[in-house]
Amino acid sequence: MTFIKEESEDMKIEAVFSLKQEDTEEQTVELVPLKEESQELNEMKEEDKHEEHHDYITENKSTKTEETSSRKRAQNKSYKLCTCHQCGKSFSQNQNLKVHMRIHTGEKPFTCQQCGKSFAQRGNLKNHIILHTGERNFTCPQCGRNFKQKNGLHSHMRIHTVERPFTCDQCGKSFTFILSLNSHMRIHSREDRFICQQCGKCFSYKKSLKTHMRVHTGEKPYTCSQCGKSFRHKISLDSHMRVHTGEKPYTCSHCGKSFRHKISFDSHMRIHTRENPNTCKLCGKSFSRKGNLLTHMTVHTGEKPFACDQCGKCFRLKATLNEHMKIHFRR
Repeated sequence: MTFIKEESEDMKIEAVFSLKQEDTEEQTVELVPLKEESQELNEMKEEDKHEEHHDYITENKSTKTEETSSRKRAQNKSYKLCTCHQCGKSFSQNQNLKVHMRIHTGEKPFTCQQCGKSFAQRGNLKNHIILHTGERNFTCPQCGRNFKQKNGLHSHMRIHTVERPFTCDQCGKSFTFILSLNSHMRIHSREDRFICQQCGKCFSYKKSLKTHMRVHTGEKPYTCSQCGKSFRHKISLDSHMRVHTGEKPYTCSHCGKSFRHKISFDSHMRIHTRENPNTCKLCGKSFSRKGNLLTHMTVHTGEKPFACDQCGKCFRLKATLNEHMKIHFRR
């Protein structure tokens, strides 16, 4: 009996345990769909947030685009407002218009402390100051010549590049510098107002006539401090001084050879460029140097300018005379 009773109790315990296990499985089964439903809700919330964020960005971009457009419209309006009422010229900024107005008002607020000269723009004053300081910070890479201003170097570079951007609209002749063109235009307009009273030669500028008059007066105001030699032109004195200093500022970029004088440098450069600008009008033969053309012309003229001081015999070429002189020295 005791055994039966214990077995019965064991069966009761197993039944209770099985019931609890079934309840747990049912609860687990019921929890799975709840969990899935919760995940779906979370995903839907995230999608809603993403859509709201996207709508915010789109709206923000639209607002920024409208602001940019309105700013551009405001800039265009201000650009139209920056117009000079005297000449009609327009400017993008009001400050530029203020600077421009000085042309009409004659205002010159920037004054040189050394000489008192005034300027409408600060940049022009800075360029002027260099005249007093003597600074030459812009150097030509081809010939080594120094310049006070950058535009002076740019103009000078046309000598090396053979660029001639200024063309006469009447005869088609081109020039390296605008001043040369302006001077040339007087040929067409007959504005040669300055005439030499001694030889009748005409000049476009009074300064040119004054310099020319030294030919007649024999005046040589520029004197070398080392040897006392005098010259009519300052440029001639500057060129002469290189004899004493040994300076050779003109250097060939092809072979490295240096020269004291620009005319020698230009003549040398034609060896590399094979340029022959000096042409004989009688036979069409061309030469790199003017001196060679003059020597060639004696072929046509029959001139024999080189005479032997011993026997009086004349020769067309100096080299031939030198060879002839050896005959006399042998004796």
